[in-house]
Amino acid sequence: MLTTGTVTSAQVADERLGARIIHQYVPLDLKPAVSRFLDHWRPDLAIIAESEIWPMTMLELGARRVPQVLVNGRLSDRSFTSWKKRANIAEALFENLAHVVAQSDVDGERFRSLGARPVTVSGNLKVDTAPPPFDEKALSSLKRQIGERPTWAAISTHDGEEVVAAEVHAMLHRRHHGLLTIIVPRHPDRAEALAAQISGMGLKLARRSKGDRITADTDILLGDTIGEMGLYLRLTEIAFVGRSLTSEGGQNPLEPAMLETAVLAGRNVQNFREAYQRLLDSGGARLVRDRDMLAGAVNFLLTNEAARYEMMAAGVATVDEMRGALARTLKSLEPYIQPLVVKSRLKGANGR
Repeated sequence: MLTTGTVTSAQVADERLGARIIHQYVPLDLKPAVSRFLDHWRPDLAIIAESEIWPMTMLELGARRVPQVLVNGRLSDRSFTSWKKRANIAEALFENLAHVVAQSDVDGERFRSLGARPVTVSGNLKVDTAPPPFDEKALSSLKRQIGERPTWAAISTHDGEEVVAAEVHAMLHRRHHGLLTIIVPRHPDRAEALAAQISGMGLKLARRSKGDRITADTDILLGDTIGEMGLYLRLTEIAFVGRSLTSEGGQNPLEPAMLETAVLAGRNVQNFREAYQRLLDSGGARLVRDRDMLAGAVNFLLTNEAARYEMMAAGVATVDEMRGALARTLKSLEPYIQPLVVKSRLKGANGR
């Protein structure tokens, strides 16, 4: 059974996993809701991902003696500071975890300091995922519409970053004839407001959700659809990754890197610190402090093909070097999964 907290993630789960899972929305983290949920489903093991720390759910699972394993675990600077102020509460909560498999050494040490035991480090599970899927027919159609035009993308953007991307386009489109900017907001439900805002800047917009064609005078392709990141990233070789310039925390840079894309981001990338550090060290990513610096970086990469290809190759190589987290995570899960396999086989034998 897989639980998610949003309609968007539920749709992705259905598209990618289908009948292989039972999907449920995660219950409200209140005792009556959690108790009803657990009484009905009676789980034998709970695997929690990343930073989904729900206190009541964890306490109720603990009371039922259900092993809880946190995988791909991470604690942002803000979350860690907040938990440290409530050290006693944190220890009473994290001691319910049977095992923490952390993303990085920093995350692992943070969980240990809050009372979690045992803690191991696997690396980032996102590195071991396949590149995001795409529709070949849609990609072919969009590539025909774009032709030989230069492109760059601003992906997983948050409030304010779409306008920054549009302003960068306005600054560069005369220098780079035919420039097309692809903007993919993190939350597509903001598309109506964004379309009005960008159109109000005098830029011609094509919306993917409406099937608008990209014509010679289209300035912006607004990627206002769900589950098509693999499509958008295959339309460009330069990607600014959002929630890093006007918001904090950053978004995952690994998908654009593994798809041979030169990665740009703002400086607020705390949630993916290790991934960005590895990419920065190898030359696969660059950080920018503001709109003008972003425009300069995009301009440089559009102008300098050799530098762009060097960044693209460095990103792919870095992702390849980081792989292996899945195998390490599965090894950590074996002591909890094997007893369930044996139990299932015994039940089957008794049934026969």
